[in-house]
Amino acid sequence: MDHPLDLARRRWALAGAGLMTLAALGGCTRQAQPGLRIGTNVWIGCEPLYLARELGKLDPAHVQLVEYPSASEVLRAFRNQAIDGMVISLDELFGLAADGFDPRAVLVVDVSHGADAVIGRAGMKSMRDLAGKSVAVEGGALGAYVLSRALALSGMQPGDVRVVHLESNEQPAAFEQGQVDAAVTFDPYRVQMLRAGGHTLFDSTHIPGEIVDLVAVRKNLLHERAPAVAALLIGWFAAVDFLRNDPKDAARRMGIRLQTGADQFLQALQGLRIPTQAENLAMLGGSAPALAQSGHRLMNLMLEAKLLRAPVDVESLLAPGPLSKLSP
Repeated sequence: MDHPLDLARRRWALAGAGLMTLAALGGCTRQAQPGLRIGTNVWIGCEPLYLARELGKLDPAHVQLVEYPSASEVLRAFRNQAIDGMVISLDELFGLAADGFDPRAVLVVDVSHGADAVIGRAGMKSMRDLAGKSVAVEGGALGAYVLSRALALSGMQPGDVRVVHLESNEQPAAFEQGQVDAAVTFDPYRVQMLRAGGHTLFDSTHIPGEIVDLVAVRKNLLHERAPAVAALLIGWFAAVDFLRNDPKDAARRMGIRLQTGADQFLQALQGLRIPTQAENLAMLGGSAPALAQSGHRLMNLMLEAKLLRAPVDVESLLAPGPLSKLSP
C-alpha cells in the first residue's frame, strides 16, 4: 500500500504536468487581437460612428470607440499610444505628421461649411469688435487655425485679441459667466453660446474646404489590422446611408448622446457636408486627390501663421487603399 506522502507527491507531479501542457497549448493558440481603438471627441461629425455601433454595423470585436471630452485630449491619447486612430481635422493631421507620428487618413468624415465658428457677446457684430478682448480657444491646432483665419480675413493681427486656452467643453460656462468675450467653437457648444445671447462673428462658410475632418490610423495598421480598418469604413457608410434614408430617426438616435433633439441635430448637420463613398475616393485617391490640392493650400497658410513647425508630404498622408477595396 502506498504511503500517503507518496500519493500526494504523485498528485502534485500530475498536476504540474497538466499545467505545463495547458501552458504549452496556450502558447500555441493565437490570441485574438483587441478591437481597433478609435478616439473621438464630442462633435456632431463623430456621431455616425456611434450610430453605426447602435445599429449593430460596427463590430466591437473589430472596432472600439473611445470618447474624450475634447479634440486636444484625443490628440494626446494618440501621441501616448492609448488609441490606434482618431477622428481628426486636416490641420491636426499635419501637426502629428510634422512631429513624426506617421498618421494616415483613410476616410473623409465631413467638410465644415458653417459648423465651426467664432461666437462673440451680444452687441458684437464683427471680428473687429474683439480688439483687445478675450477669446477662448481649445488647446489643439484647429481652434488656433480658425481664429488666425478669422483675424486675417478681418484685417487683424493675432496680437489684437487675448487668447484664453480652454477645452471645448469648458467654453460655454466660461462664456455664460462672462469670463471670456468670445470663443472659437462648434456644435453642440456653439448652440449653447448662441442661446446664452452670443452672436456669430465668423464661421467656416468664409473658408470653404479648409476645415476637413478625417479618420486617421497609424501607418503600420493599414496592413497589420486591414480587416478592422475595413470594418470601420463599412460601418461608417452603413450609418451614413441610414442617415440619408431616414434622417429624422437617425438624428433622434444621435441627438440622445449629445442631449439634443432631432430637429436641432439636423439643423446643426446643415453646417457640414458628409462625402459619399465615391466622393471620398476622389478626395483621397487618384492621380490628383482633391484633398491634396486643398491640403497644400492649408499647409502653406499654417506655415505662414506659424501653426505648423515644418512642411509635410501631404499626398503621403492620404491612404485611399482600404476604401478602394470596398464594394461601391
